Amino acid sequence: MSANPASTTAGTGQPSGSGFRIPKVPFWAQIVAGLVLGVLLGWLTRSYDIEWLYTTLDKVGHIFVQLLKLAVAPLVFFAILVSITNLRKVNNAARLAGRTVLWFMITSLIAVAIGLAIGLITNPGSGTGLTPKDGKLPEHAGSWLDFLTGIVPENVITPFTELNVLQIVFMAAVAGIAALQLGEKAQPILTLSESILELLQKALWWVIRLAPLGTVGLIGYAIADYGWDLIGKYATFTADVYIGCALVLFGVYPLLLATVAKVNPLQFFKGAWPAIQLAFVSRSSVGTMPVTQKVTERLGVPKEYASFSVPFGATTKMDGCAAIYPALAAIFIAQIFDVQLGVGDYILIAFVSVIGSAATAGLTGATVMLTLTLSTLGLPLEGVGLLMAIDPILDMMRTATNVAGQALVPVIVSAREKILDLDAYNSASSSPVDDEVRDADPVRVPVAA
Repeated sequence: MSANPASTTAGTGQPSGSGFRIPKVPFWAQIVAGLVLGVLLGWLTRSYDIEWLYTTLDKVGHIFVQLLKLAVAPLVFFAILVSITNLRKVNNAARLAGRTVLWFMITSLIAVAIGLAIGLITNPGSGTGLTPKDGKLPEHAGSWLDFLTGIVPENVITPFTELNVLQIVFMAAVAGIAALQLGEKAQPILTLSESILELLQKALWWVIRLAPLGTVGLIGYAIADYGWDLIGKYATFTADVYIGCALVLFGVYPLLLATVAKVNPLQFFKGAWPAIQLAFVSRSSVGTMPVTQKVTERLGVPKEYASFSVPFGATTKMDGCAAIYPALAAIFIAQIFDVQLGVGDYILIAFVSVIGSAATAGLTGATVMLTLTLSTLGLPLEGVGLLMAIDPILDMMRTATNVAGQALVPVIVSAREKILDLDAYNSASSSPVDDEVRDADPVRVPVAA
């Protein structure tokens, strides 16, 4: 009995003849659909007090974030270690590293200046109805002493179990520098580290594919839990954060690309958008790091340099969380507690934002950075409690700005150093998440005869 020759394509085993291909929905469209569905389900949950849906949204969002966090500690360690050792493959490595840090600082300074200007113009703490009694002390506070002494871990296990990213970065940097000094003797360790990093990134790609579902849970829960009434109390402050981030994201960054890097800004957003949208949903720079690195490479940045600059930026480059937000928050809290800030205080805010941004360490939220800023200014730490309720809504835009900056600086530095692949930059457009499954077999649904 012979097989039907029309049922398969010769040599491929793929169905042929009658049938139709299920169209693949672009990843960005999946994210947008998740946002819309999340808002709708959140509104229904809050409007009709649907307890089971509230719990479901909470669990779906929580599981997605936990899956991202699960990979954070080992991903940061091996990404930083490998990125430092990869610098040996790059000409003028020290120069590139120095230029990267310099542009991190320049863009952070611009971002904090914009945050301060918006805060001074809008007075976000006025007319909110909030009082100092509404604030409460944060569970975790930061100070310069804690920041400096907290870099060095007491042992090699605790930073991983407690997810202290700053200490993990320190250990990875020490290991990477030591490996460079050892040379060929360290090659087996470097080979193993590169393999582990690839394994972690592949596993994280699977989690990232769940982002549309995670979006439904995170956005839906935020709407159901906080509601529009709470957002109304913080309307000016929320608008200030979003406007400040938007000015940096869509104003400062394109201006730098056009004038400093001398490339098309629209092409940057076309290439970097997959990372920016995932950052908005996940609220984690480190969780977005594999996507950020892929889009950065696709924008023409040499892989060896991108593998250093992106992991480094994911743990230290925070224009949203460490510049715009603490500047606005300090003004907001000072007005609530009726504390007058002077020129010297604003200079301190700028200093903390540029120097202390590593305190945010690429995780969701910017509480440590905010407490570091408040303690430096002598403002009441109870003010942090005033902002915790609205933090998830703010953190989406902050993290999107962070990640855009983490992709921007390598492009600027590469362009200035004449190592940017302009052909690759000008052709970058497709989503890296879509490309990860591009080689998969197409799904076909048979049509009845």
